[in-house]
Amino acid sequence: MRAPKLLCVASAVDLDFRYGCTPAWWQLWQALHAEGADLVVAPYRGRPIETPWWRTAPNPAFLEGESYARARDAAARLRSDDHLRRAEDSPEDSVADRITRGAIWRLVTPRWRRHLERLVERERPDAVVVFTVPMAHFRGIPTALRDRFDIPVVFYDGDVPMSLPEFGGMDTGFNYYHGADPGEYDLLISNSEGGLEALRALGARRAEAVFWGADPDFFSPRPVDKETDVFFYGYGDKFRREWMAALVGEPSRELSDIDFSLGGHDFQGDTGAARIVGDIPFPAFPRAISAARVNLCITRRSHATVFASSSCRPFELASSAAAIVANPYEGIERWFEPGSELLVVRDADEAAVAYRALLDDPGQADEMGRRARERVLDEHTYRHRARRVLELLDLRVTAHVH
Repeated sequence: MRAPKLLCVASAVDLDFRYGCTPAWWQLWQALHAEGADLVVAPYRGRPIETPWWRTAPNPAFLEGESYARARDAAARLRSDDHLRRAEDSPEDSVADRITRGAIWRLVTPRWRRHLERLVERERPDAVVVFTVPMAHFRGIPTALRDRFDIPVVFYDGDVPMSLPEFGGMDTGFNYYHGADPGEYDLLISNSEGGLEALRALGARRAEAVFWGADPDFFSPRPVDKETDVFFYGYGDKFRREWMAALVGEPSRELSDIDFSLGGHDFQGDTGAARIVGDIPFPAFPRAISAARVNLCITRRSHATVFASSSCRPFELASSAAAIVANPYEGIERWFEPGSELLVVRDADEAAVAYRALLDDPGQADEMGRRARERVLDEHTYRHRARRVLELLDLRVTAHVH
């Protein structure tokens, strides 16, 4: 029996684009490879990236994608900003959005349809999986592939509920579901258990949850000196400014003897006295986690308020044996035990108490981090997630690679 083969199309494969899901896709694809799957990966934006874990296929609309990105960057600069911003609540499907979709349907979608038909004909995969490409951009492609090749086509949305129309995604320029038909796909995989009902209401025939996780070999405790007391890293503070103020802004002013540092950029709200250390390349992230005595998991409002909407960060921090302090997060008990494997605080006063307790008792902090990592090893590695994906696709694996 041959290894199951997946033809994957991903929003991006190049880590330099700073797309939030891309590092997670790398870990999941590596785990699928380790579980015995054969992967062919094509990027929707950017160039293909060769690795030992998958074979690559080209991006047939590379020039169009880069031209669009440059145009958006230029428009943002005209507004004296880094990027164009969408409203945080129910962003409209604007005239510009509809014009952009129309252009994509005329110029890009047909090219991708022909490209995928050629790849399916050549590779004969067991399934086609689309990873966080704006669903509307592939309108009609799943139906065409199924009709011609009788092959299941799966959409994997790693951004629920942020990707839903009421949130409208991050400032990427696309709302995934405007103009899309989720019913074209045989299966819609989501990072969110609480978001499944909304996906079905949008028309998904079958929707299942697969949570994010961590690669425990990559996200592992590193033997480095401590360089900061309280550390947070994130792609800006949109959808979490109130919690940034409560966990960073107010405590950093009150606790003047504690060093707070923030990695990343585009913090528009209250960061108090925290130091901004800038972007941290993904390969350096585990070291940055280990160099902090306390790590913050400040989850965006969309994920934190829709039950069991997993983000990558709690699993990455836990796998690194970090002492974690988090804002309230509906469903976090699905993955970790509050009070034992991490601390959840409700306001600035509770945050200050938690920081003092962990910094005054490093042994307690280390023990909490050790328990969190054990939980990841038992339940939340990407090998666990890869097995779940293959199970949902009803694909048997010949043998596990150890």
